Amino acid sequence: MKTVNQSIQIDGIDKKILRALMSDARTPILEIARQVGISGAAIHQRLRKLEKSKLISGSKFIINPKVLGYTTMAFIGIYLDKAISNPEAVKQLQKIPEVLECHYTTGNWSIFIKILCKDNEHLMQVLNRDIQSITGVSRTETFISLNQQIDRQIKI
Repeated sequence: MKTVNQSIQIDGIDKKILRALMSDARTPILEIARQVGISGAAIHQRLRKLEKSKLISGSKFIINPKVLGYTTMAFIGIYLDKAISNPEAVKQLQKIPEVLECHYTTGNWSIFIKILCKDNEHLMQVLNRDIQSITGVSRTETFISLNQQIDRQIKI
C-alpha cells in the first residue's frame, strides 16, 4: 500500500485555533472564538475542515503512568531472523499491553518499540516472557530511559 504525503494549507486563524486546543483540548470553543475574533460556528466549521483533511485526528486525555505505578520506560531494538517475520511479530507485540509504540526502522533492528513497565523486574519479565518468546525474534537490545527531557508535538 502506497501512501502519498499531502500537505494542507492553514492560515493564521487555523494556527491560533490549533495552538489553543494543543495547549488545552478542553478549552471551550466560544472562548477560542473570542480570542481569535470570529464566531463559534466559524471555529466549528474550521475544525471540521481540519478533521476532514486528517490534520486533526481527535483529542484525548493523557494518563500519568507514574500515578499508576509505571516508572520504567524502555526502548527495545528487536532483531528478527527473517524479514518475513515482521507482520507476525507485530501481531504478537500488539497483544502485549506494555508496548506503547512499534516502528519498522532502518538500521540494525527490524523493529523498534517503546514499552512502559512498573519497574525493572517487570521489564525483565516482559522481555523474557513476552517479547523474546515471539517466533522470529533472534535477540533484543534494551535501552532504559532515565528521564524524559522533551515531550511535545510538532510546532504550529
